[in-house]
Amino acid sequence: MVYEVSADVDAAIREDYLRWLGPHVAEILALPGFARADVFEVVDPASPDTLRVCMHYHLVDEAALQAYLREHAPRLRADGIARFGGRMRAQRRVMRALDLAR
Repeated sequence: MVYEVSADVDAAIREDYLRWLGPHVAEILALPGFARADVFEVVDPASPDTLRVCMHYHLVDEAALQAYLREHAPRLRADGIARFGGRMRAQRRVMRALDLAR
């Protein structure tokens, strides 16, 4: 399973957001069921007014994702909102790998 979080961040708070993001990702990776995270800066389409980042959190299974969403996501999301308010907007989606090599 891949849990994707995309965030659009006002360019004016870019450095503050990135300083916060590293420990935030590390905190998530310390939770049960998380295997790794890939963090990207989205460069297309680029905007001078917005930093767009995309995190891919790889989980061992759907049960781990459901436990995260139930037990940890509300607190972690609230932290981001408290720190950055309307200057950061997040979107989320869940993906499952397809085995096309059959």
